[in-house]
Amino acid sequence: MTTVSPPPQPAMRLRELVFGAACAAAVRAAAQLRVADALGDRPTTAEELAAAVKTEPRPLDRLLRTLSCYGIFEETDDGKYVHTEMSRLLREDTPNSLRYISLWCTEPWTWAAWPRLDDAVRTGRSVFDDLYGKSFFEYLHQDAGDSAEVFNRAMTTSSKQSAQDLADLLDLSGASSVADIGGGQGHVLASLLEKYPALEGTLLDLPTVVANPDPRLRDGGPLASRVRVVPGDCREAIPVRADVYIIKNILEWDDESTRRTLHNVVAAARPGARVVIIENLVDDSPSMKFTTAMDLLLLLNVGGAKHTKASLVSRMAEAGLKVGEIREVNPYLHAFECTVPE
Repeated sequence: MTTVSPPPQPAMRLRELVFGAACAAAVRAAAQLRVADALGDRPTTAEELAAAVKTEPRPLDRLLRTLSCYGIFEETDDGKYVHTEMSRLLREDTPNSLRYISLWCTEPWTWAAWPRLDDAVRTGRSVFDDLYGKSFFEYLHQDAGDSAEVFNRAMTTSSKQSAQDLADLLDLSGASSVADIGGGQGHVLASLLEKYPALEGTLLDLPTVVANPDPRLRDGGPLASRVRVVPGDCREAIPVRADVYIIKNILEWDDESTRRTLHNVVAAARPGARVVIIENLVDDSPSMKFTTAMDLLLLLNVGGAKHTKASLVSRMAEAGLKVGEIREVNPYLHAFECTVPE
């Protein structure tokens, strides 16, 4: 039986940490092989699972034993395997599944980029141009179609999960219109429109993004009559008037993009308009290990950065926004309530 060990001494902990790639690779392998999908509700041998996922039994047993050390799957006294709360999150049919997030964070390009972190720290720039001769998104869409598909699925999954949390948090009962700026496929907007039947909505994002919106917002969808879809780049202009503007997870690429986006919101909005900015933070967060890791990944791939609470408030104030209440959306996100001055 494999058990989760008690907290190790510093030397052993450091040894474990420098082998962190093995844990990440093991999670990726399990997600790729769909081991969690194959494991049902009864204890199952590695041999049975191997037959289901078409692998060799002994290597699969070794993979599961490794993951069980981290609480991802559990080995029983008689050498079989059962689910844990974490392993169930690797199932694709589980609500709030993390399968595609697990694949996205361990895509092939990540293994080439992470060893160059010291270069990125020295220069403050992305390492992607040096590695692949082009920017991250150019590489993703021109040379790595499979990875782009994983990215899209991961972002869709993540957005759907946070959209309901945000809709539950925000009170838009006094508003008649809301604009989701850089809103992707519009999952947040759709959740808000479902909650408030009298609300009108606008979704603004790049043309390639809004070409495939949430089915609820498409022609013939249940919310289509209350939605305007606007192709555009929020860093260039925001041709949208609304009572409330939602800006979620788009202020992390670089300082200039952040300044332009916030300036454009203030320029477009009427005095007194409400602006709700939602971001991951690298301080004052229950998920510091996750958000700081994402912060370093942003440095590597696009030269971007996650914000501290102070840095985000500073950017808002520079843009002319009046910053009000700051609330936790979930363990990964904070919402900053702002208004455009009268």
